[in-house]
Amino acid sequence: MTSFTRTFPDGFLFGTATASYQIEGAVAEDGRRPSIWDTFSHTPGKVANGDTGDVACDHYHRMPADVAIMTDLGVDAYRFSVAWPRIVPAGEGAPNPAGLAFYDRLVDELLGAGIRPVVTLYHWDLPQALDDRGGWLNRDVAQWFTEYTRTVVGALGDRVSNWTTLNEPWCSSVLSYAIGDHAPGHHDTLESMVAAHHLMLAHGAAVPVIREECPGAEVSVTLNPTQVWGPADGDDLDADAVRRADNALNGLFFGPIFHGAYPDGFLDDTAHLTDHAYIHDGDLRTISAPLDNLGVNNYFPTRVRAARDGEDGRNPMPGCDGVVADPPHPPLTAMGWEQSPESHRLIIERSARESGLPLYITENGSAWDDTVDADGQVHDAERVTYLQEHLAAVADAIEGGTDVRGYFAWSLLDNFEWAYGYDKRFGIVHVDYDSQVRTVKDSGLEFARIIAAHHDR
Repeated sequence: MTSFTRTFPDGFLFGTATASYQIEGAVAEDGRRPSIWDTFSHTPGKVANGDTGDVACDHYHRMPADVAIMTDLGVDAYRFSVAWPRIVPAGEGAPNPAGLAFYDRLVDELLGAGIRPVVTLYHWDLPQALDDRGGWLNRDVAQWFTEYTRTVVGALGDRVSNWTTLNEPWCSSVLSYAIGDHAPGHHDTLESMVAAHHLMLAHGAAVPVIREECPGAEVSVTLNPTQVWGPADGDDLDADAVRRADNALNGLFFGPIFHGAYPDGFLDDTAHLTDHAYIHDGDLRTISAPLDNLGVNNYFPTRVRAARDGEDGRNPMPGCDGVVADPPHPPLTAMGWEQSPESHRLIIERSARESGLPLYITENGSAWDDTVDADGQVHDAERVTYLQEHLAAVADAIEGGTDVRGYFAWSLLDNFEWAYGYDKRFGIVHVDYDSQVRTVKDSGLEFARIIAAHHDR
């Protein structure tokens, strides 16, 4: 195994990350009610093998032991999400004391271990009760979210200072409402635009609430931008395909959140769908509330080109009719995702330019077909290489002048990988889903070695 020798600035945070529905289980315990992912995963044909998050990693019951694993790894911080339907089971109204108590215990457990809690308020598990009222298509969701935010930050803000409003709103809008691969599984391009706008509106409305409830908070949003590549020998049509894909994948959120406007050409490219009446006066001012840092989740680049004569160019992404996907370049992960440390560096650098903020890499990782070998270990050499190469790309960005302040490996545990169910493993810790036994993989041992070397220098 190649030794990793790159260094990072003093104060750089090494952490790991999870999401509530992917690990917690206990979906009907202590007052929790269904989320859209409970509904979606229990709908035949939506998730591989009919898998659900009903048990997942049973983290709800095994939390202290999982924190102990993080302590052994030596991580500085842990990024986790709060389950809205565990805190406010009806979506709005009275909070659930038992739900709050779980996260209260988790925060105390982390702090007792010297691990900084980094809390994401929304990682896709919208209460089903709110989806029944329109969910992210209902403008009232911004108020519902701010009330939920006030409850959570009011309960934990005396000990938690790092707050993230939303995780990957592109997935909660375009992937969920246009492409249909995630809950609630709709196939309507206009709905995805409305959902994206309401997600950003909820984010912007929640920012001052976090600051009010937690003076001195560091407030963030986590986006999943991607480097968009066109063909090396592309023409003007391909360049326009790249522009439109980049607007739908990146500018849709970069523009309103950091520039107070939708990206150039986006409203014109989607004018055949809508008059954009869902954008109200003052919305963009609310959406562009000042932040303290930006979370970047990145795994792979995106390759596109223009559709040619006779080729089906239908594309559900907003403004992307006539844009078709080009195959990823090898080497690929078990997800079929292209491994490109260069693209990782480029999108980090762009995210810093767009936002003007310090960055945290809040998710980065890779899925492989891991097995526990006869020696009782998990020898995931491919993930070790991916980790080293992408950490090197972060170091390159920092040395080039980009202010990156931390890196969170995705994920702490193998877990429920959304529509892929339990088929795909991203963890640096292996989980036997039958016995719930955890085994630190070689990648986890390498991550621990890198962290220890950073602390010891």
